[in-house]
Amino acid sequence: MNLLSVENLSKSFGAKVLFEKISFGINRGDKVALIAKNGAGKSTLINIIKGKEIGDEGNVVLRKNLIISFLEQEPDFDQEKTVQQTVVDSKNRITEVIEQFNIYSEKAYTDHSDHVLNRLEELTTQMSDLNAWDYENKLKEILFRLKIVNFEQKIKELSGGQQKRVALARVLINEPELLIMDEPTNHLDVEMIEWLEHYLHNREISLLLVTHDRYFLDEVCNKIIEIDNHKLYSYNGGFHYYLEKKGEREMSEASELEKAKNLYRRELEWVRKSPRARGTKQKARTDAFTDVEEKAKGKKADVKVELNVKVTRLGGKILEMVNLKKAWGDKVILNGFSYTFKKGEKIGIVGKNGTGKTTLLNIILEKESYDAGKVVTGDTIVYGYYSQSGMIMKEDKRVIELVKDIAEFIPLADGSKLSATQLLSRFNFPPEVQFGFVSKLSGGEKRRLYLMTILITNPNFLILDEPTNDLDIATLQILEEFLQDYQGCILIVSHDRYFMDKLVDHVFAFEGNGVIKDFPGSYSEYREWKDEEEKKESLRQAQSDKEIVKPVEVVEKKEEVKIVPVVESEKKKISFKEKFELETLEKDMAALEKEKKETEEKMNGELPHDKLAELSKRYSEINSLLEEKTFRWMELSE
Repeated sequence: MNLLSVENLSKSFGAKVLFEKISFGINRGDKVALIAKNGAGKSTLINIIKGKEIGDEGNVVLRKNLIISFLEQEPDFDQEKTVQQTVVDSKNRITEVIEQFNIYSEKAYTDHSDHVLNRLEELTTQMSDLNAWDYENKLKEILFRLKIVNFEQKIKELSGGQQKRVALARVLINEPELLIMDEPTNHLDVEMIEWLEHYLHNREISLLLVTHDRYFLDEVCNKIIEIDNHKLYSYNGGFHYYLEKKGEREMSEASELEKAKNLYRRELEWVRKSPRARGTKQKARTDAFTDVEEKAKGKKADVKVELNVKVTRLGGKILEMVNLKKAWGDKVILNGFSYTFKKGEKIGIVGKNGTGKTTLLNIILEKESYDAGKVVTGDTIVYGYYSQSGMIMKEDKRVIELVKDIAEFIPLADGSKLSATQLLSRFNFPPEVQFGFVSKLSGGEKRRLYLMTILITNPNFLILDEPTNDLDIATLQILEEFLQDYQGCILIVSHDRYFMDKLVDHVFAFEGNGVIKDFPGSYSEYREWKDEEEKKESLRQAQSDKEIVKPVEVVEKKEEVKIVPVVESEKKKISFKEKFELETLEKDMAALEKEKKETEEKMNGELPHDKLAELSKRYSEINSLLEEKTFRWMELSE
C-alpha cells in the first residue's frame, strides 16, 4: 500500500537548483534512507513533505488519514512542561483511545445502557489492536533506554541532547504508520544507537530516514534514495549495495560523458563553420547540437575535499601516561592508567557518558589536573583538537577572512603552498561562499570549515571528539581516506561505529569505576568480545544458581526417601504489593534525580574542601541508589 508519493518535484532558491523533477514513493513496510551532500536539498525535501515549504513544481501526495510523525534535529517544545507531559501530550491515536476507554469505564459503573456498554466493547477491541494496555510501561521503558529517568523534570532544565532524546521518545511511543527522522543518532551514545537499531528493525513501521551513520543505515533500511546533481537515484538495498551500484552508475556515466564531449567537439567545429545551406538535413543537425551540448555539459565533475596538508615532524617521544589516577570525591575516573603512544597509532575511545572519556582528553591537553601519576609529552607534539562543541565563529565575518586570520598561505605535504582562497576551493567552498558571511553556512559547512582550520595548523597528534556529526557521507569518506594515510597519532571519541572500524588500531573502553580496557582491535571486534564475555558470565551465574540449595519436600514411600524440588507457580500478573513498589520506585527515582542535579550545581560552586568531599560522597551514593532502583524498576516492568 502506497503511503507517500513524490511526483516530478522541483525546487530552486534563486539561481541555486536543489533538485529537478524528482519522483519516488514509500510503501507500507519500506524503510528508506535519504542520502545527499550538504546543501543538496535533504532538509528542504523533508520540509516540503511536512508542508512547511512549497515546491516550484510537482506534487507530494500522502495517503488519506495517514498517521505520520516527524523527528526534527531541533525540537520545538513548551519549555514549562514536564518530560511526561511533553511525550504524552502529543495527541495520538493511542492516547485518545486510552482517554476514551477511561471515560467509558467510569461511566459503565453507573450507566449500564447498551450505548455505553457497546462503546466500551469497541474501545476494548481498539485497545487490544493498538497494544495500548501496557502503553505506560512502554513509554517509561523507552525513556529509560534513552537515559531520561526524571519524568517530572521540566523541558527547560534539559540539555539540547536530552531534549532531542525526549523528541525521539515521543515519536517512537506514538507508533505512526510513517516515521520521518532527521539524524536520529545525534546525541545518542553507542549503546542507545544499538538499542534504537534493534527497535526500528523489529517494528512494522515505514521509515524515511536522513542519517550519516552507515552501520545504522545498513541495519535499519532496505532502500536508499540519493539526490545527486539535482537528480534522484534509487537503490533497493543497504549501504554496501548502494556503494557498489553507485560506482557502476558513475563509471557508466563517465563513459557516456566522454563520448558526449567528443561528439560535442566535432559538432561545435561544424556549427562554427556557419554553413550557408539550410536544407532539412543541415537544420536538423544544427537543432541536434543543442541536445549534444546539454549532455556534454550536464554532468559536472565532483569536487572532492582534498586533505593533503603538511604534518609537523613527529619525534621519537610522543606521549606517555604513567599510573594516572583521577577521582571526583568517591567517584573514580582513572585508577592507575598507563599507556605509551607510538608513531602512527589510531586509537578509539568508547564508553558510557560519565565514565571519564572527556576527562582523559582534558588531561592530555593540560586543561585538567590529575591526582597522581605522570604525563610526559614529547617536544615535537603539536595537538589538533576537534571538539564536539565546535569552533566559535563570528557570524558577521566572511569565510575567507576567518581563514586568513589563521594563515595567509598553507604548506602542503608535497612542499608547495596554497593561498587561503585556493585551500578553501579544495575544501569545496566556491568563490561565492568564500566571500559570503559565516552566518550563511549550513551546519555541515561550518563543521567542514572548522575541520579545515585545525588541519592547516599542521598538527601531528589529532584528538577528534565526535567528528562525524553534521558531515555528509561524501565528506566522511574523504576524511576517512585522509586519516588512514595520516602519519601522526589519532585519538577518536565517536559514536559512529563505521568510522571507528575503518580507522582505529585498538580501543580504550571505559568500563566505569576507573577501569579502562585496552583492547587490541576495532570497535566491532571489541563488541563481539564483550558479548562473549557477558554470555560466559551469564552461564557462570546460571551454574552458580543451580548449585544453590533449594527448599525441598520430603515424601516417604516404604523405606525410600524421595527428594522433590518445590516448584513455584509462575507469576502471570504483578501483585498489588509489587505494583505499589513499582509506583514507589518511580517517585524515589524522580526525587533522587532532583537531588543529583542540585548536588551537581553545588559542586560546581566555590566550596571548602571538606564540604566538597561531603557532597562528592553523597553524589556517589545517589548514583548507586539510582542504579539499584532503576534495575529493580526494569525487573518489575518486565
